[in-house]
Amino acid sequence: MFAVALMGGLAGCGVTFAPPSGQITAPRLPPRIAAQNFVAVVEMVEPVAESVCLGAGTQKNCDFQIAIDGRAGMPPNAFQTVDDAGRPIIAFTLSLIATAQNRDELAFIMGHEAGHHIAGHLARQQDSAMRGAVLAGVMAQVSGLDSAAVDRAAELGAGIGARRYSKDFELEADLIGTRIALAAGYDPVLGAAFFDRLPDPGDRFLGTHPPNASRKALVRAETARLRGP
Repeated sequence: MFAVALMGGLAGCGVTFAPPSGQITAPRLPPRIAAQNFVAVVEMVEPVAESVCLGAGTQKNCDFQIAIDGRAGMPPNAFQTVDDAGRPIIAFTLSLIATAQNRDELAFIMGHEAGHHIAGHLARQQDSAMRGAVLAGVMAQVSGLDSAAVDRAAELGAGIGARRYSKDFELEADLIGTRIALAAGYDPVLGAAFFDRLPDPGDRFLGTHPPNASRKALVRAETARLRGP
């Protein structure tokens, strides 16, 4: 049903749920309850996510693997990546599983990460990073900089390129995650309460995540639309 894995370097090439800085302060559930919540959510959400993925027709591989990042000291987070065969992976740190206060939160986060894959965000992010690196490298070369400076410019350009659409990606994943969580029988509005415990990134230029208030408002609106009058 799900794999327990040490994800190693995969977290660096994925799309994460929480901003990269700051800590989440929240009471931790007893381990047994946290584990029961996680197992129950995987059973309900994974087949719905795969069905939505297949229905979207944007991805060849919709066979999600749900994994646990068991590395000690990892902050609460989740991320989406793919393995060498292109199979999509949704990984949760143990601390996120422990700090999610209910199954609705876990379901929304799982749906959100599935949304990244369904919308093809990882490939689009990598493409944007490559374009940024090439552009910055060419500009450095025509400016007459040495090879080391060109490399530094390309690296900076890649970072800027990767962040170019990241806020839009997060909102799109929130939208898809709302649909998946609701279809799986969970309340996305209750699930989005997890944002209340995330450090608010604000509306920063080249920030990786949009303001928490914007994300919660989107979830409320989409949930109301799907439920109807």
